[in-house]
Amino acid sequence: MIYLPILAALALASGTILQKMILKRKKIDIKFYQTVEFLAIVLAMLPFIYFFWRLDSQAFQIKNLFIFALVIIFSIAANLFTYYSMKWEKVSNIEPAKILEPLFVIILAIFFSYLVDSNLFDRKLNVIIPALIAGGALIFSHLERHHLHFNKYFISAILGSFFFALELVISRLILNYYSPITFYFLRCLTIFSLSFILFRPKIVNLDNKLKSHILFMGALWVLYRIIVYYGYINLGVIFTTLITMLGPVFIYLFAYMFLKEKLKIKNLVAAVIIIASVLYAILI
Repeated sequence: MIYLPILAALALASGTILQKMILKRKKIDIKFYQTVEFLAIVLAMLPFIYFFWRLDSQAFQIKNLFIFALVIIFSIAANLFTYYSMKWEKVSNIEPAKILEPLFVIILAIFFSYLVDSNLFDRKLNVIIPALIAGGALIFSHLERHHLHFNKYFISAILGSFFFALELVISRLILNYYSPITFYFLRCLTIFSLSFILFRPKIVNLDNKLKSHILFMGALWVLYRIIVYYGYINLGVIFTTLITMLGPVFIYLFAYMFLKEKLKIKNLVAAVIIIASVLYAILI
């Protein structure tokens, strides 16, 4: 079971690189992209939803419906901020901001464990301490001449990471009332419907190769999120999050291999620290 989050990290890295390759096309608008991406995710889940559907009656309580609505709102905000940063900036430049997501998840999980229910969120020192060390490595990896180099794309990526983290943490409050695939299916179907209605994106003709890439990316996001939700329920939020922090390490590697982006020494140092932190949490 412990290897599943590592598979999720690989799916996250692959999906991020493929997402960047699609978004950098000039004809792809971020609102149009959000609509078609969530359509692809929904289509990727259709063959499985019949076999893994579970929706308990508690999900329809007013409180839980309100939490689900917050998940949708935070998800839309997170995706738009992330798409904006990825479309106009190199993956390796914004990855230190994107990798803040697991750190935000851990901090918010600790906060919610005191605020709501400690049984839903683990808060063990052997995962909290490595997470803080990894967070320090993230800051170090974006230092430029003794100053943090921020621009609007980097800030947008930070906001995207925060809203993704907030969405994931509050999802844990109602995740027990769904199967992981049911929850993700309803989340993505709602986001697709709202994006189509609110954004009314200009339809762009996509070639078959691009369509297949978007559909494959949708499948990668399904794999990533289903494993994450499963890990939250069975392994704990913080432990699952720490293992999936390997995802950005894979992203550095894939950006170098497929996008021909140059790896910086500080990115490599940060990657080594992250790997060491994850190994510490697993082995101790």
